[in-house]
Amino acid sequence: MRATIEPGSMNGVITAPPSKSITQRAFAAALLHKGTTIITNAGTSDDEHAALDVIQQLGAKIIAQTADIIEISSNGIAPVTDTINCGESGLSARLFTPIVALSDKQVTIAGRGTLLSRPMYTFREILPALNVAFSGFNGYLPITVKGPLQPLPVKINAEDSSQFLSGLLLAYGSIAKAPVVIEAEGLKSKPYIDLTLEVMRHFGRPIPYHNYKKFDIDPSFFSCPERVEVNVEGDWSSAAYALVAGAIAGEVTVKNVNTDSLQADVAIIKVLGSAGVELVHSNDSVSVRKARLRAFEFDATDSPDLFPVLAILAACCDGESCINGVHRLFNKESNRAESISEMLENFGVPYSIEDDGLIITGVRKLQGTVIDSYHDHRIVMAAAIGALRASGPVDILHAEAVNKSYPGFFKDLISCGGRCNFGPA
Repeated sequence: MRATIEPGSMNGVITAPPSKSITQRAFAAALLHKGTTIITNAGTSDDEHAALDVIQQLGAKIIAQTADIIEISSNGIAPVTDTINCGESGLSARLFTPIVALSDKQVTIAGRGTLLSRPMYTFREILPALNVAFSGFNGYLPITVKGPLQPLPVKINAEDSSQFLSGLLLAYGSIAKAPVVIEAEGLKSKPYIDLTLEVMRHFGRPIPYHNYKKFDIDPSFFSCPERVEVNVEGDWSSAAYALVAGAIAGEVTVKNVNTDSLQADVAIIKVLGSAGVELVHSNDSVSVRKARLRAFEFDATDSPDLFPVLAILAACCDGESCINGVHRLFNKESNRAESISEMLENFGVPYSIEDDGLIITGVRKLQGTVIDSYHDHRIVMAAAIGALRASGPVDILHAEAVNKSYPGFFKDLISCGGRCNFGPA
């Protein structure tokens, strides 16, 4: 699908969709929980649907489901198929691989689309150390694993992704019979581990840790209730796009957000403040209004998903902004170092990459253009926000990629005054 976005102003209120990062972790924890889990405000993105399908393929049962509530019953992992498909969700692939390996049944973890080109070399390094056999693996999905995984002391290099560590923590927390330690080296995106640990605490499995380098799994501290209720908060990754839209092109209020959230992308509040944006907080909402924006500097190492929309924000600031953490951009739905650079170039925005920083010089107007999203949902959304400040229409190719994380994105954009037309790519 091609989306054509006209320049214009924003004025409206949107409700942030549920956090897919929390929803997917809650689904995984519900699978491992022996009892009933009630999840309120679960999301409906492609990634969340994939995770919900996976836990059913691994033995969980959906007892009831409405638009707002999902009731899940499980007695632990018990695969009912020899293949699970994670769709295009990198989180699901890395989260569920160690969980699948808890079973002594041989199971293949598969995916589709952009996920098949995302490296998973950590599997090769860690699985044999935990007595897990694997086959058919060349560093990318699919991979076939056969357990049962043994919760042994292990050291993991988490420099490229924290997601496999999250999967290990969940897996160990469900089967450890005695204290065991997981050590992590080079961990990035620490807030995502915070989310995993918070979900585990909610399910009665607290994990003490030391400076994000040593995680102590001690089942003597566990107290798992038969019934667990989880309410998924709004997604800051999605809210960031609406807030930047308001900052550069009008006035927007985002509801259903928690400013004390553990989510990495709540950092958008700090960045907008640095750029001179006045934010108004009221209960569970944040409002922003178009302002004269000044250049900012921000280290996005722990929140790399903000990079695309921060690039658009920087393009609309006076002066030269710097976003550090470029090394986190390579193993996403696209090579975002390249797709963001191409987006900026097509918008007519001067930029350079120096060491680990993306340096962007703001311009008065972005130019009308065509943006290839490379099937990357965050490039689609960033380009659509940038189009609001363009000199002419902006065509975005493969715009359907937003369904991966934020299926209501264009509907929300239109509700705030965005002018969008859709056609074949």
